[in-house]
Amino acid sequence: MAIQFRNLEEKDNQPLAHLIRQVFREFKIDRPGTVYTDPTTDNLYGLFQIPGSAYLVAEEEGALLGGCGVYPTAGLPPGYAELVKFYLAAPARGKGIGYELLQQNIELAKSLGYTHLYLESFPELAKAVSMYEKAGFVSIAQVMGNSGHFACNIWMVKEL
Repeated sequence: MAIQFRNLEEKDNQPLAHLIRQVFREFKIDRPGTVYTDPTTDNLYGLFQIPGSAYLVAEEEGALLGGCGVYPTAGLPPGYAELVKFYLAAPARGKGIGYELLQQNIELAKSLGYTHLYLESFPELAKAVSMYEKAGFVSIAQVMGNSGHFACNIWMVKEL
């Protein structure tokens, strides 16, 4: 069966929170100042009801493979949104699913009227960072906005 990309639903909250925390443990980035300890991780559906936000999940035969969203993080310049909570289960990586999810979120950001996408990451997620570079994101020297994820130390921006 083909991979399905769809909007986040309330039923996805628990499986998605579990997947995200599993990825953080896998890469040993399960520490304060990250999505791992962010209380919104347990209610992503509620978080993405905010105007100007959107979140897509990838699934296959009903199994959640991952997700990614666009969010109007406080403190970003006008026209900017943040690419957020982008995680894939280990078996789904390396198959182009993440890149397709990224491309769909770029299109979502454009449709929401954004001119730039900003993201925060970690050196431990080097394969994801190289995927962002392939998609046209460039590194910047400092944090933008007010995500509250102070442990992140890679910041990137893409003009849409």
